[in-house]
Amino acid sequence: MTAAVLAHELSLPLLTIRLDSLMSKFLGETASKLRVVFDAVADQRGVYLFDEFDALGGHRSGNDVGEARRILNSFLLFLDNSSPESLVIAATNHRSILDRALFRRFDAVFTYDLPDSKHAAAVMRARLGALAKGVKWAGVTKYAEGLSHADLVKAAEAAAKNVLMRGESLVAVEDLIGALQARRSASID
Repeated sequence: MTAAVLAHELSLPLLTIRLDSLMSKFLGETASKLRVVFDAVADQRGVYLFDEFDALGGHRSGNDVGEARRILNSFLLFLDNSSPESLVIAATNHRSILDRALFRRFDAVFTYDLPDSKHAAAVMRARLGALAKGVKWAGVTKYAEGLSHADLVKAAEAAAKNVLMRGESLVAVEDLIGALQARRSASID
């Protein structure tokens, strides 16, 4: 969500780099794909989001497969030489496993705490809009405990989808609780 807000405020396009399509089992191919991404960073102003970055930026150690080290080293090199006209963002839910060299390469590091019950209700209420009219949030927010902002947004969207598919116009507490429980199960798997 931060990347989207920044892109909007800067009037720049948001481009999300899907690491699953970037990673390759073939030696050197992932670094080549990274080069293509950073060529785009130089050619087109934008906000470039590397989501779930821990897949690429984990700690380097002596036990690493050589290719994993080369990929991270390539990313660091490309980032060092990236265009100042674009914004590169790396997002993770697992900060502790990221290589420390990454933190030196980014201009700023932001940490978002999990939302408390008040903020959880605000996030879901904002996402649901008029669909949430009349929801008694006290009965819902205890199920939101421990979920991230993104999980709350996804749960609100799932509840809204279910309500609209039933042809109804308001989300019920049960819809939200079910969606929150499903997100919790999904994040455990």
